[in-house]
Amino acid sequence: MSQSVSSKPLVVGLAGMGTVGGGLLKLLRDDRELIERRVGRDIVVRKVLVRNATPERAAQLPEGCELTTDMASLTDDPAIDVVVELMGGTGAAHKLISRALEQGKHIVTANKALLAEDSEDLFQLAREKNCIMRYEGSVAGCIPIVGTLTTPLAGNHIESIMGILNGTSNYILSEMTTNGMDFASALRQAQELGYAEADPTLDVDGFDAAHKLTLLIRLAFGLDYPFASMPVQGIRNMDKRDIALAREFGYRIKLIAEARLHKEADGSTRLEAGVFPALVHHTFLVARVGGVYNAVRLDSDVSGPIFLHGRGAGALPTASVVLSDLLAVARGDTPNNTGYVQAITRASIVPPEDWRSRYYVRVMVSDKSGVLRDLAACMADEDISMAQVIQKENEENVVPLVYMTHETTAQAMSRAMQKVQEAGILMAEPVYYRIL
Repeated sequence: MSQSVSSKPLVVGLAGMGTVGGGLLKLLRDDRELIERRVGRDIVVRKVLVRNATPERAAQLPEGCELTTDMASLTDDPAIDVVVELMGGTGAAHKLISRALEQGKHIVTANKALLAEDSEDLFQLAREKNCIMRYEGSVAGCIPIVGTLTTPLAGNHIESIMGILNGTSNYILSEMTTNGMDFASALRQAQELGYAEADPTLDVDGFDAAHKLTLLIRLAFGLDYPFASMPVQGIRNMDKRDIALAREFGYRIKLIAEARLHKEADGSTRLEAGVFPALVHHTFLVARVGGVYNAVRLDSDVSGPIFLHGRGAGALPTASVVLSDLLAVARGDTPNNTGYVQAITRASIVPPEDWRSRYYVRVMVSDKSGVLRDLAACMADEDISMAQVIQKENEENVVPLVYMTHETTAQAMSRAMQKVQEAGILMAEPVYYRIL
């Protein structure tokens, strides 16, 4: 049953006035009439918590709003109904949310790192205090994936999640694919356009996507896959040759976040999940997702495949779903913080070495007879067969040899590549990626 809703304004304390925080203030100002029509009450920001309370920042605040650097003045203010946390990070944000929940305040956050790494006690506290804790903005920008999993698809058994969850990496790969740019140039361009941070580690090394996948696993399967245990491979220093060669085979390289349930013979389930670059056939919708856009494909037993696509970053797209969470609080929605009444249980994990897939492989070898024979022998030793092989032009007696394999395990593929290296036939480290 929904909580009692009055016509008095919903009073908000905002923590963080960066890109998304500024976007939220703009939407609250510009869409005031729409908000009133939607929920029958106004949403008013009473205080904004920042690190530095400069006059320039104060000038950006709505009328009657106070700028503060004191966390307690935000969390302990009895007039504030909901705290919106847009600071990012884990330590200070965890302290803020915990203290706000202790005071009985509802929470709206877009902090995927905190929710993925250190939120179990926060969800427990929210449950004890009967507080709403919403986080639509934490995953996939403006795509309403959290609400989709907790409400419209709540009666479905989700079987798999697959998609592009990081706009920065997708932009870089798109520029490399479309314009033939190398990784460093594409990254630099992304930084100049504001799509990538000065330190792009979280994005290009796959950790941002892994944070989001961790949250989606909880929502979709009711299972906890510890973030620290998740296998993650990013796109740092992706070679534009592999982008071009993948296109020759009819594929696009994307940074994929994927989770799949495996049903065992005894009726139990195990979960396979990770983030990795993969070749996606150009006919698949996810292969056509370009720029900073994100996409999520869900497969379930009842609804079948569902594909969601939208902007994965930016001030207003993310602020729009933060606002949608605020509207839910303003309506007095019943707390449904994880989508499950019972506690989330720990997943039984499929070891990464047991994952099965086809592979794309590129090796640099000497242009001499017997090399292909030796290479094939190393693969055959691990029971891996080649499905397709192409040899590219000679590069000063070094030949790029590219091939696709039939399905095999990650462990067998790793052992085969180790044998190839030990055979002394490679002129550089081998490159190999999964094929979806």
